[in-house]
Amino acid sequence: MTDPAPERIWDLHCHLSGETGRTPDEIIAKIIARADRMGIERMAFYMGYPMTANPSPDELRRQNDQIIQALSHWHHRAFGFAYVNPNHVDASIAEIERCIDRGPMVGIKLWVARRCNDAALDPIIKAAHARKAVIFQHTWLKAAGNLPGESSPNDLVELAARHPETPLICGHTGGDWERGIRIVRASPNISIDLAGSDPTAGFVEMAIRELGASRIIYGSDVGGRSFASQLAKVRSARSLSDGDRRLILGGNLRRLLAPIFKAKGMRMDA
Repeated sequence: MTDPAPERIWDLHCHLSGETGRTPDEIIAKIIARADRMGIERMAFYMGYPMTANPSPDELRRQNDQIIQALSHWHHRAFGFAYVNPNHVDASIAEIERCIDRGPMVGIKLWVARRCNDAALDPIIKAAHARKAVIFQHTWLKAAGNLPGESSPNDLVELAARHPETPLICGHTGGDWERGIRIVRASPNISIDLAGSDPTAGFVEMAIRELGASRIIYGSDVGGRSFASQLAKVRSARSLSDGDRRLILGGNLRRLLAPIFKAKGMRMDA
């Protein structure tokens, strides 16, 4: 009997904020030391610090520069997504060109500046898709109502319908994951991110039933959450096959990243 294939854990959702350190280099070194203890092979980082909900073009550049600096000694362990803002479309596309075309980044991060069902996002989505970049959209479902520009999974479904050939990732699965899973279920180009919410039982099991393992991606939301608490969602899931676990912990993310890694000459096994 052969041993099962090893779990290559790739973390979709990491931030520099929430960790102490004088520089991006100090911060990422601390995070990677913790990742080593948890057996995490690679991590995606985006957004610098302090986080800004509606960043100006200069602020986008400053925060993206922090991530680029953090990655500078860790290309074998970490990769980055460019932070963009649909309230500044031209500046966002310029950042995609600077950070992806001429820099080390492989995806884009959209946060809470403008709801993602707005057509203003379309040029940004098209620019990212043309580069095979991974597209990550923060979503939440707040009982008292979202922030003015904060997207819900419903908004992402509208965006996905306008771009049916473009893979999209639903950040946090809306926080209220039972509703979020159901909302995105009929949108096959949307994958969900496990990161950020409390590690309550049943999240992964429901997602497997409703979406299938190929649409579920592990993320931690470090440093807002811990690696361990978010890994627990997957580790504690009942009746999860070894194959499904490997997909969720890294296989699905590597599949989404494979086209841009290949286009940029980046190795997935380095």
